Amino acid sequence: MRALAVTVAALAAGVALAQSALPEADRIVPARLDRAFSMTAAAPTGLAALDAQAGSALFDRLWVAAPASTRAADGLGPLYNARACSACHVDHGRAHPPVDDGALPPGLVVRLAQPDGSPDPVYGHQVQPFATAGLPGEARAAVRWHETVVQLADGTPVALRRPEVVLSDLASGPLDPATRIGLRAAPPLVGLGLIAAIDPADLSDPAAPGSARMARPLDGGAAEAGRFGRRAGAATLHDSIALALSADMGLSSPSRPEPWGDCTPAQSACRAAPHGDGDAREHELAQVAVDLIAAHLASLAPPARRDPDRPAVQRGEALFHDAGCAICHRPSFTIATAEGPRVIRPYSDFRLHDMGEGLADPAPEAGVAPGEWRTTPLWGLGYTRTVGVGRESYLHDGRARDLLEAILWHGGDAASARNRVAGMDAADRAALIAFLESL
Repeated sequence: MRALAVTVAALAAGVALAQSALPEADRIVPARLDRAFSMTAAAPTGLAALDAQAGSALFDRLWVAAPASTRAADGLGPLYNARACSACHVDHGRAHPPVDDGALPPGLVVRLAQPDGSPDPVYGHQVQPFATAGLPGEARAAVRWHETVVQLADGTPVALRRPEVVLSDLASGPLDPATRIGLRAAPPLVGLGLIAAIDPADLSDPAAPGSARMARPLDGGAAEAGRFGRRAGAATLHDSIALALSADMGLSSPSRPEPWGDCTPAQSACRAAPHGDGDAREHELAQVAVDLIAAHLASLAPPARRDPDRPAVQRGEALFHDAGCAICHRPSFTIATAEGPRVIRPYSDFRLHDMGEGLADPAPEAGVAPGEWRTTPLWGLGYTRTVGVGRESYLHDGRARDLLEAILWHGGDAASARNRVAGMDAADRAALIAFLESL
């Protein structure tokens, strides 16, 4: 691993040198810290401005059950997790689990899967706790935390917690005995338009560490490297939106045309319930509506870094590279824009890496190993406490309460980097965290 780190570091240095003459894509200094993830890179004009504004309205729209007098806003469910995109992504930020044992809030969803990645035969891919009139929600979902304490090389104790999902009041009886349960937290929606602009070839280099997850677009076409979702299951921003609309709110669109969302054939009453696609609309959301939501999300710029020239931050950046973190958290890419080539700095390679047994997912996805996760982009990390509910949580299920906890959960391909961090003294650990919080 150390030899690989040296090789990757040398390659990264060459890329950084080539990119040094290129301007960086716009990052915005937020006027309000609580709106750090809701800023646009440049004020759109003309039709682009109207598209982004209309998409923002759709992102915030509270959907209702069909039939309704407001036909453009009906079609919710019949089973659902939330009534609006913004209910899970408050101010476009991440969702946080409860601090203590308790019910899951919006933005924390329970995923279900058989050992081969197929859905539960009755409850489908996801537990939806809410339902339209005449139907029960599928279950109540809560989390119970289990805590262990690890000791760093200098003797500092750090408490790590893992979640246990507890389901009760299941509407259709117990889960299939083979079904496994996983927990997902809604991620922040930072820089999605810039991520979408990365050349697929830059994500699928067979010589790079990890593996590219090849994803076929929902509307057909050749598979390309996935980049969106916790496990890179979507190759395009439009696909990630369509998947979320269907699973989380039961809303159909051209690429996910089922009006009942995640209802299975065993849930006949759900499939027979009123849907919003029986009027003048072919689907509950037309393609133009998905396009508008995508235009809104693509317009959101990552916030500017804070205090990058502070000595502790610069020391932390050197430690970040020396520990091997940049092997997976690739600092930069070059993208093509209307103004010419631009550099973006997401600190992710958007590839799958085995994160070890500690982060292995009980609810697998077909073709993905239990411990494999897409490298999470780090830009905007330092604004986590200021956006949304004003606290921190990290990793796919929100288990980590601060950045050090998140690092210490890394295993598998990242075990060497984790061990180097665990071996740092307190001053170096603080510098590393200062660097991460500057992003």
